[in-house]
Amino acid sequence: MIILPQFTAAVLALRWRSLEDRGFAHGWTYDHLAWRELAEQPWYSTMSTLTVAAAATTTLRLGTWVSSPNFRHPVPYAKDLMSLDDVAGGDRGRLIAAIGAGGLGWDAAVLGRPELSPRHRVDRLTEFAELTDLLLRQGETTWRGQYFVAERARMYPAGSRSRIAMVLAGSGARSIRLAAAYDGWATTGPTTPDLSAEQWWTGLGEQVRTFEQAAADLGRDPAAAERYLSIDLAPGSSFADVDVFLRAAARARDLGFTDVVVHWPRAEGIYAGDEALLDRIADRLEHGQLRL
Repeated sequence: MIILPQFTAAVLALRWRSLEDRGFAHGWTYDHLAWRELAEQPWYSTMSTLTVAAAATTTLRLGTWVSSPNFRHPVPYAKDLMSLDDVAGGDRGRLIAAIGAGGLGWDAAVLGRPELSPRHRVDRLTEFAELTDLLLRQGETTWRGQYFVAERARMYPAGSRSRIAMVLAGSGARSIRLAAAYDGWATTGPTTPDLSAEQWWTGLGEQVRTFEQAAADLGRDPAAAERYLSIDLAPGSSFADVDVFLRAAARARDLGFTDVVVHWPRAEGIYAGDEALLDRIADRLEHGQLRL
């Protein structure tokens, strides 16, 4: 379940705790500085939001949907993850660092950096993920790449990578193949506009085959990786009809996805819907078939 970082700490704590009480497996928040049509509305920092979530819960897994190099550098990002892991209980393994290449728009332009092509954004993601992985594994890291530099970056206490899952997000072939080298893959499905529902699901199946082949090429079991699908933007999705959701979740499961991700329904605008849907989903979803 995605809870946008739009709420004060007191409200956030209640919302995140309610996810755990309802039996959801994980909660996420957007990792943006501002976002699309909500840019003029309250919008708090990602790591502060997840810190509130970690303090308010005990078993719920917590994730970024999704971090990107648009405004982040691996050194402070890894330090934030290490510290958040401590708040979340350390050895409980509750954190999911979902990382993507980053798109265009506010986050890409706010620091005055040059606009990158899709190919160069995936190049940058490759470095970002590799350096973040190293930082979370060892106490001191020196790194020089095309996009990032780290000079004796200290990460004490070292070794939180074993508890923090790194999941790479992507819908293009290169980013999907890159995800196969980490703990899992996250996607919002095909991004081609004006697809019918069946075309969208067919395209999603092609993405799945790309991921599975990439994992096999690396000598890894594709079935062992976590696979997260956000289904709210799929053609025909609904924030009111639990049966529509369950049919989509079943199709995702049949394609090999271990988890589906949906947004907490908002009162109006994007992702508008009935909050009671959360209870109807929790009541109807069979335990162990698919995680939310």
